[in-house]
Amino acid sequence: MKLYALAAVLAATAATTVVVPGMLPEAAASTYALQGWATQGGGTSGGGSASPVTVTTASALISNMQASGARVIRVSGTITLSGMNKVAANKTIIGVGSGATIVGGGLNVASVSNVIIRNINFRDWDDDAVNVQYSSRVWIDHNSFSHGYDGAVDVKRASDYVTVSWNKFSNHDKVGLVGHSDDNGAEDRGKLRVTYYANWFDGTTQRHPRVRFGNPVHVFNNYYRGNSGYGVASTCNAGVYVERNYFESVSKTVVAQTGDSPEGNVKLLNNYLVGSGTPVSRNAASVAAIPYSYVVDAAENVKSLVTGGAGTGKI
Repeated sequence: MKLYALAAVLAATAATTVVVPGMLPEAAASTYALQGWATQGGGTSGGGSASPVTVTTASALISNMQASGARVIRVSGTITLSGMNKVAANKTIIGVGSGATIVGGGLNVASVSNVIIRNINFRDWDDDAVNVQYSSRVWIDHNSFSHGYDGAVDVKRASDYVTVSWNKFSNHDKVGLVGHSDDNGAEDRGKLRVTYYANWFDGTTQRHPRVRFGNPVHVFNNYYRGNSGYGVASTCNAGVYVERNYFESVSKTVVAQTGDSPEGNVKLLNNYLVGSGTPVSRNAASVAAIPYSYVVDAAENVKSLVTGGAGTGKI
């Protein structure tokens, strides 16, 4: 079933399941289920069916998320961390209710695989809120990020198969790097494949995301509002597919160069603009095809869907 050739027609419908030849649809419209790159390479299950443990202190959180083996860790209340704290493989870290909060420090997903981070408020982090490096199969979903020091969610150093979905970012500058340096191409080429969908970038400044080398990075059904720097940036010959997003009051919606980095490539499809600048397209044919099936909603419906579903307390 080949639907890519019908993209212009399907854009007029309320929701579409885009099907890669040989694959079947896996979800329904506006799904909270895992989609995107984190479904690849064997998929992402985190702690799976391990018996949940509830933590209320920093020491309990750290000891459980650094333990070996599969664990489902339920964060209850507010936990204060400092610096970056390692997360071991095969972990699900999930907040209880809408009030679960990590303040002061961040989570370091480094040299591991199969990690899920969901339903947590991250505030006032002193480095990054979530750092993913040398890691694969990571799902960051339904969190809220505000008022931190550096990146909210950074994906770098040959990481791969990552999905960032249904998060709310507000009161913050640097949201998300994909690739940390123009000089790291030897490690990063062929990797840094990340999906961003149904995120709410609410008045944040830049890096929604800022991409180096990754191809394809898939950015679809996100809501951008009042982003003063830029929305999406593709640099260092990256390939970014920007599809059916809603941009409101964003002067630089999509750019193919920023900072001192060389240009990247951008493919655009049916983005919805309200009081916003025209997105830049560059070498669209160089953006690699998306290999997975996924559910995508019409861009004009994204604002209401994302503001109603993104952030903590919705799962």
